[in-house]
Amino acid sequence: MAREQQGRNSGTELGRFLRARRTEVSPEEAGITVGPGLRRTPGLRREELATLAGVSIDYYARLERGREVHPSPAVLDALARALQLGEIEHKHLHDLCLRAARGQSPDRSTPSRTVDPGTELLLERLRPFPARVLSRTMDLLASNPGGLRTLPGIERWPVEQRNIATYVFLHPMARELFPDWEVVTRGCVARLRALAGTDPDAPDLAELVEELLFKSPDFTRLWEFYDVRGFAQGHKTMHHPEVGALTLRYQSLLIEGTPGHRLVTYYALPDTPDHDALVLLDQADQDRGASPTEEYQG
Repeated sequence: MAREQQGRNSGTELGRFLRARRTEVSPEEAGITVGPGLRRTPGLRREELATLAGVSIDYYARLERGREVHPSPAVLDALARALQLGEIEHKHLHDLCLRAARGQSPDRSTPSRTVDPGTELLLERLRPFPARVLSRTMDLLASNPGGLRTLPGIERWPVEQRNIATYVFLHPMARELFPDWEVVTRGCVARLRALAGTDPDAPDLAELVEELLFKSPDFTRLWEFYDVRGFAQGHKTMHHPEVGALTLRYQSLLIEGTPGHRLVTYYALPDTPDHDALVLLDQADQDRGASPTEEYQG
């Protein structure tokens, strides 16, 4: 019975993903001529997507409703083409179906938050570049001085409640810090959505998502959008209250042998204003006492 329920849950997650992506493809983008009259369905209708993918309407409807969890790879590829999915979204679609077909119950234990001494040494050696270790749900597990100070105000939250997604959606300084706040928030939600697709009942994820759905309408809107495209590298612009405007490159690396921990590092070229600003942030803790911890309010 538990296995069957797990399969239904996974199938439902597959349906959510298909519906969300279907609403984002217009008939014109799919090469469909739209006749006169009002369309009540945003994006593609079920029958239109089924036709584009070469499957019956009934079969596709069962996929969306979670009643069919064994589509062939060829059907998934056809759906991905019809939905114009990118490489990451295409892989996510296959992963959803693989898990639904297996009906497996993942480990329900809480993932370890331990950061080993070797990784902590790396954080120290990366100075003055800001660096952090994040859990799979973006809990801030460890950082060097710059890694903490590039998130102004988060140092006043208790250590166990420091989370990047919570910060960008709920901290009052986040919108001022990130001029491209919408892009930053989409990246956070996409990473959480990807995890939810393969492990939707994970306790650490469920608690975080429940809080953000309750407290942030912006998170709720992006969560329903169901984007799963993450960003492992790129650049980020900040308006930092201490050092002003910053544009930094960043890299996100998975730490092997951990339950999804990532090392995220920001950097700037030497002899540039951005690099000088990072040096100032790195040395800030030497020039002032540590800030007192204040209670997290969300």
